[in-house]
Amino acid sequence: MSDYRTIEHDVLVIGAGGAGLRAAIEASASGASVGLVCKSLLGKAHTVMAEGGMAASLANVDDRDDWSTHFADTMRGGQYLNNPRMAELHAKEAPDRVRELEAWGAVFDRTPDGRILQRNFGGHKYPRLAHVGDRTGLEMIRTLQDHGVHQGIDVHMECTVLRLIKDGDRVAGAFGYDRERGKFRVFRCNAIVMATGGIGRAFKVTSNSWEYTGDGHSLAYDAGADLLDMEFVQFHPTGMVWPPSVAGILVTEGVRGEGGVLRNSEGRRFMFDDIPDLYKHQTADNEEEGWRYTQGDKDARRPPELLTRDHVARCILREVREGRGSPHGGVFLDIAWIKDRIQDAPERIKRKLPSMYHQFKELAGIDITSEPMEVGPTTHYAMGGIRVDGDSQMSSVPGLFAAGECAAGLHGANRLGGNSLSDLLVFGKRAGEHAAAFAKDHGTTSADEGQIEDAARWALAPFERVDDGGGPYQVQATLQTRMQELVGIVRQENELREAVGVIGELRGQASKVGVRGNREYNPGWHTALDLHNLLIVSEAVARAALERKESRGAHCRIDYEGKDPEWGSKSIILRKGEDGGMEVSTQPTLELRDDLSQIIEENQA
Repeated sequence: MSDYRTIEHDVLVIGAGGAGLRAAIEASASGASVGLVCKSLLGKAHTVMAEGGMAASLANVDDRDDWSTHFADTMRGGQYLNNPRMAELHAKEAPDRVRELEAWGAVFDRTPDGRILQRNFGGHKYPRLAHVGDRTGLEMIRTLQDHGVHQGIDVHMECTVLRLIKDGDRVAGAFGYDRERGKFRVFRCNAIVMATGGIGRAFKVTSNSWEYTGDGHSLAYDAGADLLDMEFVQFHPTGMVWPPSVAGILVTEGVRGEGGVLRNSEGRRFMFDDIPDLYKHQTADNEEEGWRYTQGDKDARRPPELLTRDHVARCILREVREGRGSPHGGVFLDIAWIKDRIQDAPERIKRKLPSMYHQFKELAGIDITSEPMEVGPTTHYAMGGIRVDGDSQMSSVPGLFAAGECAAGLHGANRLGGNSLSDLLVFGKRAGEHAAAFAKDHGTTSADEGQIEDAARWALAPFERVDDGGGPYQVQATLQTRMQELVGIVRQENELREAVGVIGELRGQASKVGVRGNREYNPGWHTALDLHNLLIVSEAVARAALERKESRGAHCRIDYEGKDPEWGSKSIILRKGEDGGMEVSTQPTLELRDDLSQIIEENQA
């Protein structure tokens, strides 16, 4: 029998970002005993890196905004593959969640009359993003932690969950280990909320921090849950490209929201060259119109730099491939040009974008108030994830809920900037509420010791293998490089098939990886265990991308250009087969209610 510590809770929340904290707060407020597990330190969640703001139709800057317009924008951005119920709930409830956060102590930027200030963002018809300069995610985490500390939530920091424990079909707990000492922990519970974030560390160039290894996706998949829409991986158009040590670090869309423009090496604003028909009616025709819009003129139209992220990323890639890129393989993002229009432009930039100013000053030696930045696409966000019920957020496994980036449905084929932070609040609350109700209504669980012993043996196996010098880091680096090359922004069948083969080979290598030393402070062991998750999500992305034979949203196939109407009503499901292999199937997208269809039609005019 392995040595392990047993901890009991009614509800276990895995992940302490915005979704996890909001779920834990709501479950605790519902009377449940709550445990919160985080892979890193509390407060280090990747949510703190969210910069631009949270989307909610508060209508503080433009009084024409309302939930129906936000809903229509979200569906349009997602190419109508979204779960319409989730898009509806999100648009309706986001304003209350933002006001609630304000009531709990969040400090937002303000309009002259004292209301929460909102800024423009890509794909949103009106200024909609409530923000705190360019550090909104940090303020969200600070506020949720300060509020949650009074709820009696038990926090288990620097703990990695390796496997979910089941009692029949339903979840009964989780098996993990303390990252410092390597000691095992068993969490027994009646419901679990998965809030582990994304999969960015499966790619070489990413804005994601080290924790984003697809843990929640793979834990749910191994437990029998369905994964949905995994082909849709968002490549944020603006990440740093120079120097190499900081490549991929996010450059917030807020730079473009505050007037920043994209130029190629010829100095031309290339985004005017390719404007989708859906957006031509609301896109500026020239620089003057674009700038008037960013200043809040209600009658002006949006600049093309604020089209959806997938489109902007592909336009940047086109300029680079056709030889019009910047010296280091990106393009130029210029906000310094506003000094010709605004008297106190440098002070305004430093006030509105303090983090970006210091980021480029410290990391690249560039003063963004006087010179352009070099930017290029970076792996940023996974629209796909665990398939959940739109109202309750419960997965296909009873008692297993999911919220935030690891849950699929809200964003469809492409997420609009700012929708992620309000997503965390809206569906974090719903997941916590319904998990607490499930735990109360369905009684206690039990699980046989065999599952725990099996998980412990698997976790310790790398110590029993011979370290041949390759090690887990080499496997991970190869996976990241090949995923970037073969399953990146632009895809084609032969490369996707090659990717599936490469992933299979790397899985074989990962199963033979050995590590040295002991369980205390052993990053090699941690990486060896993470490989299992990275390989699952990488295979899911590659197989789903291979299956969807069209280009839609963040999924671009150069061998199937354009949208196929048949695929416009299908979603791809991946689940673990009885033989352990990954099964791929399709299901019809959820139908729109008549009233929601009418809202979309009215907002296309």
